[in-house]
Formats: sequence, structure tokens, C-alpha cells
Amino acid sequence: METASPLNNAILITGCSTGIGYACAKALHEQGHTVIASCRKPDDVSRLQQEGLTCIQLDVSDTASINQAVNTIAQMTGGKLFALFNNGAYGQPGALEDLPTDALRAQFETNVFGWHHLTQALLPMLLNFGEGRIVQNSSVLGVVALKYRGAYNASKFALEGWTDTLRLELSDTPIKVSLIEPGPIETAFRANALSAFKHWVEPNKSRHQHAYQSQIDRLAADEGGNKYTLPADALVAPLTHALFSPRPKVRYRVTQPTVWMALLKRLLPSRWLDRVLLKGS
Repeated sequence: METASPLNNAILITGCSTGIGYACAKALHEQGHTVIASCRKPDDVSRLQQEGLTCIQLDVSDTASINQAVNTIAQMTGGKLFALFNNGAYGQPGALEDLPTDALRAQFETNVFGWHHLTQALLPMLLNFGEGRIVQNSSVLGVVALKYRGAYNASKFALEGWTDTLRLELSDTPIKVSLIEPGPIETAFRANALSAFKHWVEPNKSRHQHAYQSQIDRLAADEGGNKYTLPADALVAPLTHALFSPRPKVRYRVTQPTVWMALLKRLLPSRWLDRVLLKGS
């Protein structure tokens, strides 16, 4: 019985059922790159496979799922992986005073701890390849904070610090590490955030209940209505550069709001920046 040849120069992308992960996996595949897409739900895995993508099941909030996926990837690639694009995440809305600790644990389990476990497990394969890339999908909310996004803010601020540290610790290796910091993007992010809000927050018991209604309306609205919102494929170009440029950037700021917020954070005193951010909330 013939053994399948290992996938060469493979790029693993997490969170590929919709949005950024799907757009990037599809575009890189169409460009001729070897992509291993991953999705949390088996139905989404089947759908992407039917579209011609190599896709595996991977739930970054589940340690057993991560371990199984890592074993599968090792078999598929012969133990050599070119790149990892950590993308699968969600946003937990709600005032910090209204969020139970378990809501923050769930947010960090997906957005930070799962990414840590997956990256740590894949590092030997990236080092075996000899010229690996790690790209982390952060957010404008890893640059500045907004009201009612405290759990997500905290997870992305943690990811930024984690990634900066990893870059320093891998500076003596051929692996290059980059962050992408998108602002508003057309994805299922808002719908998922609304679901998380309803799961953990009881608006009628909160002093923020009137403000929450505008948050609910925003999350239920079509994100394409924001003039600064870009389509999910806006991340294809920065991701491609991060993966294949001899000198990838440390940070890629995508959408005007991210560029502006990064500039204002550098220029303005914190109290002045707070006023800007309060208006933006």
C-alpha cells in the first residue's frame, strides 16, 4: 500500500469556517500554496473539504482537540510545518462588573491559552522546517481598550505581550513572528459576540442596561454599514507579506481605525486618549 507523500511548505490556519480564516485559506490555496485549514465544527470541515481545501477539525478551546490536530498535522507534513496563522477567536462583550469570572476564563481559553498550547506543540515542527513563520491575528483592541469589551481587550493585550515575548525568545532561530491588528472587518464576529453576550450577561440586572441596548443593536447590525469596515480578504495581502517576505513586519495594522488608534496612543496623554475612546464606545 502506497504511503501519501507529506505536505510540503504547509501553512496551518485556524478558524476557517467563515470570515478572515476562510478568506485567507481560500486565497492562499488558489495562489498555489499548501494550506491546512481548520474548523471547530465537523460540518464546516466537510464543507471546506468539498470545496477542495485540505481541512481538519480543531477546537482551540479544547486541549484534547488541539493534541489530536497536532498529531494529524505531524503525520500530514512529515513533522515539518512552514507556518502557523493563529486566527480562531471570539469577542466576549459586557461590562467587566457584569461578567462572571467563568466568562473571562472562557475568553482566555480560546483567545490565549488555546493559542499558547497549539503554538507550543507545533514549535518543534516549525523548527524542523528550518524557516518557520508564526502570524498572530490580534486586533485594534489589542492596541487600545474600549468600554464593554474588557474581556476581549484583556485577551488581545495578553496576546500582544505573549507574541512580543515569543519573538524575542525565537530571535536566535530562523522563525519569524508577526502580529496582524485588524479593525472592523466583515465577518461573523458580531453575531458570535452577541451570542456570547446573551449567554453570560443579564442586562436587566445591570446599571449599564440602557447602554447595553445600543451595544445589542450594534452587534445585531450589518457590519458592512460601517464606512471603515473592510472585507475579510483585506487580510490576505498582509498575511502573504508576513508569510513570504524576507523581512516581515512585526505589526501589520489593517483598517484606518487601527492606524489612527496606534498613532493617537503614541501622541496623546492617556486622559486625552480616554476622551477619544469614550466617544468611540
